Amino acid sequence: MRFWRICANRYASEAATGEGAALYPGRWNSRGIWVVYASTSLALAAIETFVNLKAKTQPTDLVSIEGEVPDKLEVGRIELNRLPPSWQQPRETSLRHFGDDWIRAAQTVALLVPSAAIGGEWNVLLNPHHPDFKKIKFAKPVPFEFDERMFP
Repeated sequence: MRFWRICANRYASEAATGEGAALYPGRWNSRGIWVVYASTSLALAAIETFVNLKAKTQPTDLVSIEGEVPDKLEVGRIELNRLPPSWQQPRETSLRHFGDDWIRAAQTVALLVPSAAIGGEWNVLLNPHHPDFKKIKFAKPVPFEFDERMFP
């Protein structure tokens, strides 16, 4: 399974550690829980990044990082019917227990979770403490720029 991450170039060397998520909790993890957020396409990674940008500020220092979870590794999946009705709301924190429990259980190295930004699309959580994490491949970062029309 291929995946993509977009981050500031200054954080590219840490993009596969999960440290940023541990310091700044997200939709699927609590503070102190190390997890790597990624998307199943570069386009979705771009949208997920875009919705979290500061208002109307076009970043100039982004990179994209492509990765791959080998097919032989099991990938978990959270089904929509297991989620609370408000799961897509901004600042929704009730989902953190799903991600925290998945990290702690370490049954799979990757977990597909629905995108709140784009219905029907899937993001990927990666567990950097899972024994199989070292089998995941991360490509070298490449420059990424949003189209200037996105910033009127």
